[in-house]
Amino acid sequence: MIQLTLPDGKVREVALGLSGLDFAKSISPSLAKKAVAIKLDGVTRDLTTPLRYNASIQILTREDHEGLEVIRHDAAHVFAQAIKELYPQMQITIGPAIEDGFYYDLAGDKILTPEDFVAIEKCMHEIVDRGDLFTRMEWSRAQAIEYFSSIGEHYKVEIIEAIPEGDIISVYQQGDFIDVCRGPHLPSTKELGHVFKLMRVAGAYWRGDSRNAMLQRVYGTAWNTQAELDAYLFRLEEAEKRDHRKLGKELELFHLQEEAVGSVFWHPKGWTLYRTLENFVRGLLQEDGYVEVRTPQLVDRTLWEASGHWEKFREGMFTIQDDEKIYALKPMNCPCHVQIFRQGIKSYRDLPLRMAEFGSCLRNEPSGALHGIMRVRAFTQDDAHIFCTPEQINSESQKFFVLLERIYKTLGFSDFFVKLSDRPPVRAGSDAVWDQAESALREAARSAGLTWSDNPGEGAFYGPKLEFVLRDAIGRDWQCGTLQVDFCLPERLDASYIGEDGKKHRPVMLHRAVLGSFERFIGILIEHYAGKLPFWLAPTQIAIATITDQGNSFAEEVRALFEKSGLRVQMDLRNEKINYKIRELSLAKIPVIAVIGAKEAEAKTLAIRRLGSQDQEVLTLVEALEFFTQEAQTPSV
Repeated sequence: MIQLTLPDGKVREVALGLSGLDFAKSISPSLAKKAVAIKLDGVTRDLTTPLRYNASIQILTREDHEGLEVIRHDAAHVFAQAIKELYPQMQITIGPAIEDGFYYDLAGDKILTPEDFVAIEKCMHEIVDRGDLFTRMEWSRAQAIEYFSSIGEHYKVEIIEAIPEGDIISVYQQGDFIDVCRGPHLPSTKELGHVFKLMRVAGAYWRGDSRNAMLQRVYGTAWNTQAELDAYLFRLEEAEKRDHRKLGKELELFHLQEEAVGSVFWHPKGWTLYRTLENFVRGLLQEDGYVEVRTPQLVDRTLWEASGHWEKFREGMFTIQDDEKIYALKPMNCPCHVQIFRQGIKSYRDLPLRMAEFGSCLRNEPSGALHGIMRVRAFTQDDAHIFCTPEQINSESQKFFVLLERIYKTLGFSDFFVKLSDRPPVRAGSDAVWDQAESALREAARSAGLTWSDNPGEGAFYGPKLEFVLRDAIGRDWQCGTLQVDFCLPERLDASYIGEDGKKHRPVMLHRAVLGSFERFIGILIEHYAGKLPFWLAPTQIAIATITDQGNSFAEEVRALFEKSGLRVQMDLRNEKINYKIRELSLAKIPVIAVIGAKEAEAKTLAIRRLGSQDQEVLTLVEALEFFTQEAQTPSV
């Protein structure tokens, strides 16, 4: 008999050699039906794995994130099996599960197109219906190389040769198909079900190296239920409609061009949106006691060496050489903020010092990673650093959480969650310092009533961080805000304050941002609202459209009065039919259209139409001015 410890701490005694699936059945038949794999002492294994020693055990189900990864991994294997049945001369290379699905890289003369997906999916469904068993085998290196060489799978041979000596080489067989794989897999292809779909084909270099051969990468998606697959396909359809690059052009907000790769050309409407968002954030920072600063764009490498960024972040910096000196274009603001802190003597009475900057930064992002205004090289952060004592970490963190929630909710994001990223493998500072920083961050989050998921090893090189992830209108997640506890940078850059005891002490730096970068966040806003921004945020709030020339004089009067009250107004006095004007102004996503004809001009009224509504409301000029001036105020939450 062996003892197995469940996640709730309960211990069950079972017969030696019992399979993971039979153990799940002993707990509950319904659990066994949903089970896809087990975790033994934190390592994911097949359900068919015999249980041979005392261990902690967890049953992974189809609803678990890790369980869904198993399903997607199975879908990748079934896809590869279908490819070999349909196109035997194709070589299969690597096929992992990824977010929302899987991909498989293929080599061969056959050029796949989306038109081929129908036949491939049909074959995949047949494989599922056959219920081929997934059988795990362990082979010697020589046996594995001999087999895959014999069937012409040269890329598989290269993969096997790269496996370190002494590591187990496992292969899985389903039907006549065999693949090198660590697993785990479901008991058979039948358990996969039919909830998958091939999505697109793209090019990919072998091993991600441009010096290697170009392969074909087929992407697919796989889900637990048909409802989840349908919802995902709907999100993709919606995402295409909401694409900020498309809407940015249609709404005349911005453009990008090759002469300034990764930099944004903001048009008047886009810059109005940018400044409205910036002023909103600035106002809240002032309320919260932040001081705003501005630091240089070009900084000598010696500062980046002292801070540790030159060693850890050099590849991401743009540099300039002048005579004997090398300068870096600022990729982040924190070392420069420490320089301001260091000017003059600081006392414990000066802390906390909340230092904010809408800091323009440049990072040498790979060209292939750039994406509209969401991933750029030139961007502006809503950055701030709080210099405080260790005893103030908790209260300052909680104050920041309140600010962050207020900004998100005002901007229309009431649904967000938190990840806690702890020490990365490559980092600055001792383990003792990291223990202190991580403990302080967890305690601050706990005190604020936050719940979080752990994100091991993903902290910044100088400190652990909380990451705040927004969920948008169609269910996509966007990591935006951060709070990082940093004991290292003040030490490296010799920042200090005089404590109550009259001695020098190191401040703690809290690195924090809410939006992340204005460019990316504006892209998120555009897609979240599908371009239909709230009235207070819209670049143009009201369009005044005349029916005939008889309304032009009153329309000019209305515009002057509205603009004097701070409203953002657009005029349309063109000699066009009013329905045509309304259609065009609606496509421009302007929240309110005020129609003026001869009757309205005479009565000093406006016929008001809201974006997306067929209803019309008639207001006097005085009523409209009061109403829209109030609506233009930033919402309070």
